[in-house]
Amino acid sequence: MITLITGGSRGIGLGIALALAKEGHCIAINGMRPEEQVTDVLDRIRQAGAPETIYCQGDVGNSEDRRSILEKIRSHFGGLGMLVNNAGVAPTERKDVLETTTESFRRLVSINLEGPYFLTQAAANWMIEQKQADDSFQGCIVNVNSISATVASVNRGEYCVSKAGLAMVTQLFAARLGEFGLPVYEVRPGITRTDMTSGVTEKYDQLIADGLCVTPRWGTPEDVGKAVAALARFDFPYSTGQTILIDGGLTLPRL
Repeated sequence: MITLITGGSRGIGLGIALALAKEGHCIAINGMRPEEQVTDVLDRIRQAGAPETIYCQGDVGNSEDRRSILEKIRSHFGGLGMLVNNAGVAPTERKDVLETTTESFRRLVSINLEGPYFLTQAAANWMIEQKQADDSFQGCIVNVNSISATVASVNRGEYCVSKAGLAMVTQLFAARLGEFGLPVYEVRPGITRTDMTSGVTEKYDQLIADGLCVTPRWGTPEDVGKAVAALARFDFPYSTGQTILIDGGLTLPRL
């Protein structure tokens, strides 16, 4: 299968790329860095088992970049079977919701919500074309979201709003693409050890020690990668539109 993973050069995205490489996927990873800065990452993905790996630089929040990302995949591979919307950003500075700036709000919504919405739209139309040309074609879309879709953090409200919106994107496209046999899923990680959480390591170390999660440890990119790999194998053919929580039981209601 040919798979595009946005934000696939580090963190959760890389964990997904490595898991899918082991499954034999041809992989296109997207990121913002120049290609010469990710050659080691591309080599890791190839060594993990990907027959082919390419890099598509671009900002998913920019319409021209989204177009160029898909065009590079079309010209190189000729098709696309799986889209993993993983790229996302946190606020540059955490601020109380009473102080959120318009600039920060717009930046997060552009990258975390507008980007995956319209990339999914374009990829879905392409997958429909492939399905209509070949009934045996299998495709799927996975949105990598966050527990912040439902768990309120008043010091990064714009992040929570963008993730709540992404949850609806999953439902909308799942409902629309059902007639074509194209499932849309969501994976929702909890506290995961990545570059994005490096600045709050001490805070969450203490919270986890105090019982924040049922499973008393940080999540890892590998945890998310394993879940996405199962979805990519179409192990859940009757579960389109559903969310898989990968949060160590953080959101499990407890007394």
